[in-house]
Amino acid sequence: MSSRAVKNISKQDLREKARMIRLETLRLTDICGSGHYGSTFSMAELVAVLYYQLLHVDPKNAKWPDRDRFTMGKGHAAIGLYPVLADLGFFPTDWLDTYTRFGSPLGDHPDMKKVPGADFSSGSIGHNLSVSVGMALGLKRKKSPGRVVCLMGDGEQAEGQVWEAAISGAHWGLDNLVGIVDINAAGSDGHPQETMKTEPLKAKWEAFGWRTFVLADGHDLDAVSDTLNRALNAPNGRPTCVLAYTVAGKGVSFMEHGWEWHLGFLGPKDLERAYREVMQGEVG
Repeated sequence: MSSRAVKNISKQDLREKARMIRLETLRLTDICGSGHYGSTFSMAELVAVLYYQLLHVDPKNAKWPDRDRFTMGKGHAAIGLYPVLADLGFFPTDWLDTYTRFGSPLGDHPDMKKVPGADFSSGSIGHNLSVSVGMALGLKRKKSPGRVVCLMGDGEQAEGQVWEAAISGAHWGLDNLVGIVDINAAGSDGHPQETMKTEPLKAKWEAFGWRTFVLADGHDLDAVSDTLNRALNAPNGRPTCVLAYTVAGKGVSFMEHGWEWHLGFLGPKDLERAYREVMQGEVG
């Protein structure tokens, strides 16, 4: 795998980008009438570091062959990706105002045929690591410097296709592939480990042949930046998995640690409170 330069952005600027993700998630959910607050807030720092510091993409040439790819196994959190793509210039920011409205390219899940900057579509959970394996293998055979990052949820680890992909990634020695598991302990049916026990995840990923890093606090920007940089820029002949422990609903006190806000909608008073807490909070 080829290492790529890390872009220069301050910690405070990264913090503001993560704040923007949360604020826009609140706004777009209000447009839609329903949204995935918990799982989007939990990934905000991860996405901010990836897109503003580490991934090499070109908003003016969304299909650049040697770009880094980002796929979302947890595609229901696309509401937090769209503001980043718009902010970078992949599409006009006024598209955000049409989120999930009839005729809008921006649906609840990303559609690669409609959304510039979306590298693959999602729907049923569990498919995108398999897609990422194919992308990484293709890039490696073309001797491209491009890398592939797949963001998954902890509930997604119960999908058998994830583990078939994990076997394949290790078999092909795909050191240009990074899987990130957002372990926010919240799913649509409750705590993922109560729905289907998949722990110990570190031992499992290592047994499947992946170099595995544990990111104890997925909201600590210094730790996120360091861990993801090592995952992407320290080749060792095999794929890497980052187990990122996060807090569902991070940044809004009444949402934090609760699976009930995996999907929901805020009334006017709660929405005002959520905006205030995100604006005043210092996550990261």
